[in-house]
Amino acid sequence: MALLSAIATGLIAILHVYIMILEMFLWTKPRGRKAFGLTADFAEKSKALAQNQGLYNGFLAAGLLWGLLHPDPDFAIQIRLFFLGCIVVAGVFGAATANSRILFVQAIPAALATLAVLFG
Repeated sequence: MALLSAIATGLIAILHVYIMILEMFLWTKPRGRKAFGLTADFAEKSKALAQNQGLYNGFLAAGLLWGLLHPDPDFAIQIRLFFLGCIVVAGVFGAATANSRILFVQAIPAALATLAVLFG
């Protein structure tokens, strides 16, 4: 179960690196606009906000990677639970305020990873 916990955490970290790349570097490009359903005009006007948002997603990914790599297993679990919890809360908030899809893309996978960590 510990391996499943690490894999689940790693997958969520990879997801957030991908989201960071979409928001920071591809927001105004066709791939970024398609992922978020944006017009070219809106993407250009909101580029700075998206880059800021992407940076935060990068911090979440870094926190999960820190939790995977920390040498003290007890503290590593605490780190992972904290960052996964942040993602669940952000995903629920994003689903309630921005796009319900966020619940399924971020919150539920992070909640499942949290359960894997708790029971791993």
